[in-house]
Amino acid sequence: MSDFRDDVLAGFAQAQKAVPARWFYDDAGSALFEEITRLPEYYPTRVETALLAERCGEVAALTGPGRVVVEFGSGSSTKTPHLLRAVVPSAYVPVDISGDFLRASAAELAKDFPTLDIVPVEADFTKPLTLPSFPGAKLGFFPGSTIGNMIARTAVDLLRSMRATLGIGAMMLIGMDRVKGVETLLAAYDDADGVTARFNLNLLARINRELGGTIPLDAFAHEARWNDGYARIEMHLRATRDVVFEVAGQRFAMHTGETIHTENSHKYGPRDARLLLRSGGWSPIAEWTDTGDQFVLILAEVRSPKSAP
Repeated sequence: MSDFRDDVLAGFAQAQKAVPARWFYDDAGSALFEEITRLPEYYPTRVETALLAERCGEVAALTGPGRVVVEFGSGSSTKTPHLLRAVVPSAYVPVDISGDFLRASAAELAKDFPTLDIVPVEADFTKPLTLPSFPGAKLGFFPGSTIGNMIARTAVDLLRSMRATLGIGAMMLIGMDRVKGVETLLAAYDDADGVTARFNLNLLARINRELGGTIPLDAFAHEARWNDGYARIEMHLRATRDVVFEVAGQRFAMHTGETIHTENSHKYGPRDARLLLRSGGWSPIAEWTDTGDQFVLILAEVRSPKSAP
């Protein structure tokens, strides 16, 4: 709770108000995001799931059996069975910030894998993390292009942290979204049914509920933008009128048209993706994309550092 409060108060004190995207995922936010993944406009989940179904056998051939699979930001774990069936892990450790949702998803997954050790960990994986003790090398799983929510510096720091968490001999299977047509991207983040808008506005409802906020939800509208300079979709909550409100006893004011920046979703070209991974201490060894090159899965490994060149 204190981290949530600190992030919100710090973000609202800035000229461009902002809240880190990880705070979307209370139980209501997690459920809304799962609804988003089933929308016709939201291609990433559909394309990535198809890639996993088609390519996990090749992943398994490169990783070998018996690894501990550690999934970062597991959510409902709908993509995970494709990987678990292929790689035959010794254990599965899903990590997510939304505890009730995480445990429910782990219990559901256990029905399909009754002999597999499944140990959910409720934690913010963007911070230092201690995993349950299991023997054997680890395979990190970071699907959904969640890495795209972070600016480059933060993404590199996270990849380095994951490298340290997973340890010697680790490998990582990561999903990244490709740069594509702006119309396709905007539709994916501003669907016709308004589910993404409800997901975005739920963040304000959470602030009101958990931090004693008085934010008038009807004074804000969801907005998705393409920022070409940073190759990213941005989500904002735009004030539709002048508002004054409190959060955790502190007073804030916004004028009509001002926004709260709630999410980035960076898109990567092939070289961008590989450079990002190498900057974080991971060496790409294989990658798979769909026929439209909309989304990519990259398998990377930890290698011992060497002197230049």
